[in-house]
Amino acid sequence: MKLQMICAALCACLLSSHAFARDTVENYSVESALKSEGGKVDQDIPLYFAGQKHPGVIKSLGEFATNKKTNAFGKSDEAACQHVFLSAVLELQERARKEGGNAVINIKSNYRNSERESATEFTCGAGALIAGVALKGEVVTLKK
Repeated sequence: MKLQMICAALCACLLSSHAFARDTVENYSVESALKSEGGKVDQDIPLYFAGQKHPGVIKSLGEFATNKKTNAFGKSDEAACQHVFLSAVLELQERARKEGGNAVINIKSNYRNSERESATEFTCGAGALIAGVALKGEVVTLKK
């Protein structure tokens, strides 16, 4: 009897873990995400996503990657993804400052090391508990 109860409890745990293992990968609007938490993204370091026109590059300081996660519990996938996207672009801006650059260009999604270039969308993976965004961008000094 005791063994049956242990087996039943173990089965329940294993079955319920699949419900939390959800990993929905979707694309979301860059523009909507940048506006989702007004004033959060700094204006001093411009962000140019893949394919967007920008002033001429004076100096490239290298390509840098971010891989941010956030708590998604009780949030819609879109809200969690927008929040973590903002964290990722803020990290790219901070890296530009650290390297002495004044912009980040050619920003692209790199979720699970699968690059996706888009000027209008980013890729996000969301589960029951965590959402994540990975970006790559080139830190540069642009002509003014």
